[in-house]
Amino acid sequence: MRPSCVLMVLSFCLPVGALMAQTPTTPAQAAPAPAAAASARPGPVLSAAQQAQLARQDEEMGLAAQRVAQLVDSNQAAQVWDGASAVARKAVTRDQFASNVSADRNRLGTLVSRGKPSITRVQYPAGAAVPEGIYVNVSFPTRFANNAQPVRELVSFRLDEDKVWRASGYSLRAANN
Repeated sequence: MRPSCVLMVLSFCLPVGALMAQTPTTPAQAAPAPAAAASARPGPVLSAAQQAQLARQDEEMGLAAQRVAQLVDSNQAAQVWDGASAVARKAVTRDQFASNVSADRNRLGTLVSRGKPSITRVQYPAGAAVPEGIYVNVSFPTRFANNAQPVRELVSFRLDEDKVWRASGYSLRAANN
């Protein structure tokens, strides 16, 4: 896969109504450095209401990621880019994004199956390799006709300054990458 596809930052205004005005319950924390992980304090214990809100957000983000992936499945990656935030559109042009996604998908062949999504959250500080902000990453184990092993299909979302979650990336990574 081309390096430009690994960190393709895009935004897509989510059609999931409840997601539009959703703000994070607690800011996501960046993963500690491996050396610091042992001494890191455990995160706060969430109340039942907070756990329920996270479960709802996980379900909504999984559905939103599924919609983004379905647009890509139907060769409409450019439409994903069309809804991109300014932060995302600075990373890659519309034509580059559509071309790179199309090339990667053509190489992998027809979609065979997409597994259950896995959700992670992270907050990047200013100066990181990724634009500053709070992100939700939705990862699917996805099988394609031309690849024996599942591929990690990742759709990322960023909480933009207007407090709207928008897709902030789409990438495919084979197990050997």
